[in-house]
Amino acid sequence: MEFKTIIEPFRIHSVEPLVMTTPEQRREALKAAGNNLFSLRAVDVLIDLLTDSGTGAMSRDQWAAMQQGDESYAGSPSWFRFLESVQDLFPFEHVIPTHQGRAAERILFTAIGGEGKIVPNNTHFDTTRANVEYTRASAVDLVIAEGRDSQSMHPFKGNMDLEALDALLTEHGPEVVPVVFVTITNNSGGGQPVSLENLRGVRAICDRHGIPFFLDACRFAENAWFIKQREPGQSDRDVRDIVREMASLADGMTMSAKKDPLGNIGGWLALNDDALAEQCRNLLILTEGFPTYGGLAGRDLDALAQGLREAVQHDYLSYRIRSTAYLGEALANAGIPVVQPTGGHAVYIDAAALLPHISPLEYPGQALAIALYEAGGIRSVEIGSVMFGLQPDGTEVPAALELVRLAIPRRTYTQSHIDYVIEVCESVAQRADELSGYRITSTKRQMRHFTATFEPV
Repeated sequence: MEFKTIIEPFRIHSVEPLVMTTPEQRREALKAAGNNLFSLRAVDVLIDLLTDSGTGAMSRDQWAAMQQGDESYAGSPSWFRFLESVQDLFPFEHVIPTHQGRAAERILFTAIGGEGKIVPNNTHFDTTRANVEYTRASAVDLVIAEGRDSQSMHPFKGNMDLEALDALLTEHGPEVVPVVFVTITNNSGGGQPVSLENLRGVRAICDRHGIPFFLDACRFAENAWFIKQREPGQSDRDVRDIVREMASLADGMTMSAKKDPLGNIGGWLALNDDALAEQCRNLLILTEGFPTYGGLAGRDLDALAQGLREAVQHDYLSYRIRSTAYLGEALANAGIPVVQPTGGHAVYIDAAALLPHISPLEYPGQALAIALYEAGGIRSVEIGSVMFGLQPDGTEVPAALELVRLAIPRRTYTQSHIDYVIEVCESVAQRADELSGYRITSTKRQMRHFTATFEPV
């Protein structure tokens, strides 16, 4: 018999206090932060859904593994345990550790990017796009049409548009396109998965044009679970085997280990090309550290080695995906427009649909995120025109989607916390027509959403 109650497949071992604040205190905190939720002090946040990156709870066994951490500068036993765990799932020849995923992106695109180059992806996320564009290359998004429709129920809305990819590679070729990327799951498009069939199609197109294929694989386990649940012929497979097949289709990968590998810090770049690996290791030594620690302590490497083993456990993934869907289903049942179907790591509210009276360049997503914090102390993040509207030439255009992401940290909040989030979202939605837009009062050109300040229109 299957029961409807979602129970966490773990017990709470230690607790961390939360600070209860009043709406007046939160308004003061917003004022001090320039209405940018990134600038809030964490102690002023009740439920922190800003990101699932590095915010999860480590397990008993991960904390125990950290006691094995060996801090030798070169060739630490921690490095070899980490390497074995990575290559068990991602059998690439070269594994280059970094302190987090964006460092892996910076190293890779420094090596292969440059003015006039084009890097296609299903959808670039913020740091990936920024690292591509910092080299003066162009980041091009080629997600399928369903991926731009928040209400489409396509099971793999993160898929790459294979026809568009083939056309782009036919037009430009390997002299202009140094690599093709696919992000799994597709964060900017609502945490939507990519199918094995689509990955095989990307592999075939890249082979035909002689261009390497890389994965941005930070949510690899969630993507593999969706493949197991949704793709014909995959239901009887072990998640580990699906992960290995995804990796086998690629020539390399970048990883933020602060997501599915269940770490609070860390990442890596992995690839098979010997010459490119040597170039990337040289860049690593300049900025991150020796190639057997890459900016991480030995204890971090051991925590990640254990986290990778836990990330592909079926009981954990079943709970993880089902508990996220619980939030998405509750909001949809309350009439709040959310990206369908629910993604793996987050629920995305369609701010453009909820706030049609606010124009895209008055940032409906930012308005909604601010309202959720003011109403209930919930910190979320805008994924819309604040994050993606500013173009490399300084012009601004509306983003394809105006979303607010409620990212669920791993093994951190209980169902009662999520029930509270649902109540706050419902209360804000009931007065949606009272919300106004925002304008930017100060900003930086690179990744402005981290540091910009805002005021109401």
